[in-house]
Amino acid sequence: MPLAAVPAQAASEAPAPGAPGPGPSGPGEAILRRQRVRESAARTYARSFPIVPVRAHGMTVEGADGRRYLDCLSGAGTLALGHNHPVVLEAIRRTLDSGAPLHLLDLATAEKDDFTGALFESLPPAFAADAKVHFCGPAGTDAVEAALKLMQTATGRSGALAFTGAYHGMTAGALALTGNVAVKEPLPGGRDVVRLPYPYGYRCPFGVGGEAGAELSATYVERLLDDPSGGVVTPAAMVLEAVQGEGGVVPAPDDWLRAMRRVTAERGIPLIVDEVQTGVGRTGAMWAVEHSGILPDAMVLSKAIGGSLPLAVVVYREDYDGWLPGAHTGTFRGNTLAMAAGAATLRYVAAHSLADRAALVGARMVDQLCALANELPVIGDVRGRGLMIGVELVDPAAEPDACGARPADPALAVRVREACLARGLIVELGGRHDAVLRLLPPLTITDEQARAVLDRLADAIAAASLGTAGDAR
Repeated sequence: MPLAAVPAQAASEAPAPGAPGPGPSGPGEAILRRQRVRESAARTYARSFPIVPVRAHGMTVEGADGRRYLDCLSGAGTLALGHNHPVVLEAIRRTLDSGAPLHLLDLATAEKDDFTGALFESLPPAFAADAKVHFCGPAGTDAVEAALKLMQTATGRSGALAFTGAYHGMTAGALALTGNVAVKEPLPGGRDVVRLPYPYGYRCPFGVGGEAGAELSATYVERLLDDPSGGVVTPAAMVLEAVQGEGGVVPAPDDWLRAMRRVTAERGIPLIVDEVQTGVGRTGAMWAVEHSGILPDAMVLSKAIGGSLPLAVVVYREDYDGWLPGAHTGTFRGNTLAMAAGAATLRYVAAHSLADRAALVGARMVDQLCALANELPVIGDVRGRGLMIGVELVDPAAEPDACGARPADPALAVRVREACLARGLIVELGGRHDAVLRLLPPLTITDEQARAVLDRLADAIAAASLGTAGDAR
């Protein structure tokens, strides 16, 4: 499929390099000032991007100051079709015009039935054939909590296995599974979670890298679980991401995922795969588990499944459906508009082969970024799957470790992010040291937009590494 096959906002509608840098004035500045005064110190994206969006379409966001930006954040992966896609808007308008109730807890509605049908049609057939769905609160962290609780109920166990670099949410149980120490340190100890090494080729936890590192990870997990003095009580579940997002866009090798499925199945440990960010075509398959062919016991879904509106579910094997009525509830489980928008999004992605498109465009972008890394030594590693891409920035003057990886350079990453914004490009950071540039463009990105993203990113990295990261004038 050619890169321009799916219409989207043209790159020419965003500012070319040389446009004035960000910095809203007038009403925009007043809004930012009030936000700083009124909102909590925990606000995040507003600190990174001091803009006030007033309009958005496709991949383009327009600020209150009239500047336009190419959005490679996409609501942290929520906007599979970009901003205000016509099929999403039509589904929302149709639902509003129908007079359907917008909020009905977990009562049956035609919109919920249609969404459930679209969701099950999109799942791997062998998984969907024996699956149940539970509607949770509106965020992915709610679904993670529900999945854990479900498996604890089914197994009668309390602990969990999770991985280094993991991110599963900010509520208590999900945070216990999360690997980021900075957000966990100020809080009381979490649940009984055993932390396992996730295969990360560039910064291998075993110091060997590549396939050998992934094989060591699998061997370590299996031997630890079988060691009667290993200290691990059989847990309620293993929870993992097929591609770690916040952890720095680290794809798990397919063989390693198959090993985790085998290890858990042989020991009666339910496997939960967190597809909150990887789902709905993002990685080049409708669901990231499809690359390896594994069938988990539960999948946690949110973000893109709501078509830009809040929605989260757990889909799981019927064998684990041991809850009593009311065992896991929540007020906002019946978001009618999100179900309508989500069903439209799922069907559009499938009908237009956007997962295949993500694989194609993403592979080309990664190839070009790898070529750029040969020119810019501050790029230590380029990796990803589909349109989930990470560029890790390093100090090229420092000594490499045993795997050839140089120390991360988070200060440079911040300068690059600022330089990108000055050039009309929104990218966010992630990774173990916040030194990974994360690209999550909508699946509808055109070839023109992909070129514009790479051109602006290359210019921003070069300028930031030379200390000239301001306006590209």
